[in-house]
Amino acid sequence: MNQTEQKKFFSTHLLEWYMQNKRDLPWRRHRNPYYIWVSEIMLQQTRVDTVIPYFHRFIERFPTVEDLADAPEQDVLKCWEGLGYYSRARNLQAAAKQVKEQHDGQVPDDKPSVFALKGVGPYTAGAILSIAFNKPEPAVDGNVMRVLSRYFLIEEDIMKGSTRSLMERLVVELIPEGRASDFNQALMELGALVCTPKSPKCLTCPVMEHCTARIEGVVESLPVKTKAKPPRPEYRVVALVEGTGSHAGKVLIRQRPQEGLLARMWELPHVQVPLSRSGRIPDEPAMDILSGALLEEGVVARPGEYMMDAEHTFSHIHWNLQVYRCREEEQLMAAEAKEAYTLSHPGEETPEGALRWIGEEDMALYAFPNVFLKILREYFKMH
Repeated sequence: MNQTEQKKFFSTHLLEWYMQNKRDLPWRRHRNPYYIWVSEIMLQQTRVDTVIPYFHRFIERFPTVEDLADAPEQDVLKCWEGLGYYSRARNLQAAAKQVKEQHDGQVPDDKPSVFALKGVGPYTAGAILSIAFNKPEPAVDGNVMRVLSRYFLIEEDIMKGSTRSLMERLVVELIPEGRASDFNQALMELGALVCTPKSPKCLTCPVMEHCTARIEGVVESLPVKTKAKPPRPEYRVVALVEGTGSHAGKVLIRQRPQEGLLARMWELPHVQVPLSRSGRIPDEPAMDILSGALLEEGVVARPGEYMMDAEHTFSHIHWNLQVYRCREEEQLMAAEAKEAYTLSHPGEETPEGALRWIGEEDMALYAFPNVFLKILREYFKMH
């Protein structure tokens, strides 16, 4: 079989398989470009099963582009809480504002305008244009690269831009006329359900007959992918400061900086420390460091007992956290800190590093990274 016939076989049988086997996903029930866009942003680095309940909640809370554009950022982050990679949510809202201001609230259907949206790269642009508007644009993600690498025996490193470009050109050749939406989703579906990274289900694959990697016996070795560097470990001590007096029953939280990692989200106060030779953060120096860091923020707290370990992995950093319960000392604090955390309402603008006292019932008002959510839930469960 020559390559032209191999390509035609692939496109025909893949589409037939997809129309009979596609999953019933909420964003597939409509051709609403906004829904498709939201789903594609959520699905970046996140499993479908995890995304579905988040998608439903997000669309219920922000049913239109205008609703998302006009919402307070903290509401958007709270709705995204637990999905991780929070810059996706911020970029999505920034792009919604672009759509509202520049396109009368309608998601554009031309390539330059879609590419100009904040946080939209080649894959997301291709997905929006092809799935929502049926335009013959490639949408090449990890699933697609894996399928194409195996079927066509492409042995170039998929981490290279040149390999992605090669596959984008190939997808354009493969898209049957007028079937871009179904075809691109079929490619993704095959990679997600059949042509999986490990133990691919070759015997149930609709295009197995002419899959070159299967014929050559090299399915498991493809795609070729340069390994990313492991995340850098960091060791941090966390203060769970219990309030006294008028703050009794509450704990202290602070807002992260306006820019950078987990920007503007809320957390428990914590500080990075060196690791001891034993591989554990030493208790006494940790307490000294933690007390000093709290004092710099205007909080006088008595060092307390060890509570728990926790960890959180970002793409480039792995946090190893040791949590200590501390106790506020007679509500003593610096004047500027007192002003920061006695702001009356969580919806107000807050200064960088602002502090707040919250009870369990207040957790719904603030967006926390997952690791701090788990710590707070564990604490309140004990009380």
